[in-house]
Amino acid sequence: MANRVSASIELGGSLTATDYIELSEIIASEGLSIEWDGEPFEPDHRVAGARLSLYAHEVAWGRFEKLETWCVEKRLVFARWSGAYAGEWGAERVVFTGDGAPVSFAADEDDTVVINRGTVEKLASLDAIIAYFDAADVRVPPLVVEGDPSEAPSAQISNPTSLQGPRIGPA
Repeated sequence: MANRVSASIELGGSLTATDYIELSEIIASEGLSIEWDGEPFEPDHRVAGARLSLYAHEVAWGRFEKLETWCVEKRLVFARWSGAYAGEWGAERVVFTGDGAPVSFAADEDDTVVINRGTVEKLASLDAIIAYFDAADVRVPPLVVEGDPSEAPSAQISNPTSLQGPRIGPA
């Protein structure tokens, strides 16, 4: 049996209506909900103009493997937090910006990115350290589905790299 921990994920970007149906099925198969200990996800739980935040306890290896793979294939931005499993792995934040590969950052149980002395020495400058933290604090955009009403609220961000996204770890 797999080791299991609490985990959460935020999703954002643009999808076709058909892709949203597929995404909803994957989310349901992962046993996610829109709040800790909430009811199972339904497609109408998504709020137009907002990123989609999802939560679960007892997540195998702290990863949503099928969902994360699908998001990478569709270039859907995500930030995932998962808790530590004592003696096996530490808590982490994984971010995918829509390009490249997902990147993992060490975090604590409150989804605060942490850095050790070895990493500080490797980065070697305050600017590089700040850039490291900025990369971990990716701002997840709203999840927009083709056909959303044009009056849906949307995030107005002038410089998304300068903003810190909300923490997604357990409340």
